[in-house]
Amino acid sequence: MSSHEQALASVLSQLALSFDGAVLGVVLAYAAVRSLFKFTAHSSALRRIRHAPSASVPDLRALLPSSDDQSQSSDQNLVIVSGIVEAKSVVQGNWKSLGRPLILVSQESGDKAVVIQRTQTCLYNEWKGFFGWTSDIRGIFGRSWREKESTSLRTVPFVLVDGGQWPQTDYVCVSMDGSRHPMPLTTVYHQLQPIDASPYTFLQALFGHEYPVGLLDEEKILPLGKEITAVGICSFRNGIPEIKSCKELPYFLSDLTKDQMILDLAFKTKVLLWSGIALGSLSVVVLGYAIIRNWNKWKEWRQQGQPQQSNSGAIASADMTDEEGDVPEGQLCVICLTRKRRSVFIPCWHLACCNRCALSIERDVSPKCPVCRQTIHSSQVIFVP
Repeated sequence: MSSHEQALASVLSQLALSFDGAVLGVVLAYAAVRSLFKFTAHSSALRRIRHAPSASVPDLRALLPSSDDQSQSSDQNLVIVSGIVEAKSVVQGNWKSLGRPLILVSQESGDKAVVIQRTQTCLYNEWKGFFGWTSDIRGIFGRSWREKESTSLRTVPFVLVDGGQWPQTDYVCVSMDGSRHPMPLTTVYHQLQPIDASPYTFLQALFGHEYPVGLLDEEKILPLGKEITAVGICSFRNGIPEIKSCKELPYFLSDLTKDQMILDLAFKTKVLLWSGIALGSLSVVVLGYAIIRNWNKWKEWRQQGQPQQSNSGAIASADMTDEEGDVPEGQLCVICLTRKRRSVFIPCWHLACCNRCALSIERDVSPKCPVCRQTIHSSQVIFVP
């Protein structure tokens, strides 16, 4: 574990254990609620995918309603289609694309594709240096602020066709508008390039600042001829079937078949359910412990405050009686010489001070009787006529 991760773990542990674990209990409860919400969403997706019809591209028209029927619900238009990736310009056969179809070509491998994703990731060092005394918190947040990855995505319109027919008369257009689902891309290029050090880099390393050490370059493509499965809402557009993503489903374009999707979703649903139950039970235990612990502390604080209030009331009433009339010289407090002696010290039982002075002696670090210099434990108010 790096230094920044250790500092982050220390801060999070101290924050979680504050207030006798109440913060940890709230975090666990939040995680349990999120797990249950995800369980509900995955259960709904599992039910919809399980009841969705699965068809090949030529049989898709028989499953879809007619183009003029707009009364069907989205669940009735949800289908699972398996086909092979092909560029839209190839199957349409436009005169503009006969000589040069609209297809992307990978710069690294030369493969033909319809989607090319290029990612560059900058890797930083983890060493704090000889003078790495800077704040770990600043380093944690400063690292998250720095942009470390850049991604470029190029796409061309593509369709799904049946691999056993040519020319392709039946196809399904794939609409990527508004889709944020992961795509079944294939990695064709992966290389780590080291970055040459400079004098400024040496100063950064000396004082514990992060500096780039390498650049990871990756290229992923969706090649032509790849067999994939599309799960989404299918409808007719200008007489041609078109499938688009459904935001409520975790899949759109995938390498998995329908049975594999059902198994994967069933497993995730069980994990989310039991994790939500476990986290919820643990949060109830932690919050209950924190509430009981803080309640006992509050009661102890109240019990400690009540004797002081009663003692101060007794002292105030005793002081008021002390001020009435003249006090004989032999009964004056040996400390203030103005009020009557009203308190005896325990365990020596000397009656030498008034209540106020006795209380001030008790508050000393090592209280001692002013007569015999013996260590005292407490004082007792007495009323002598």
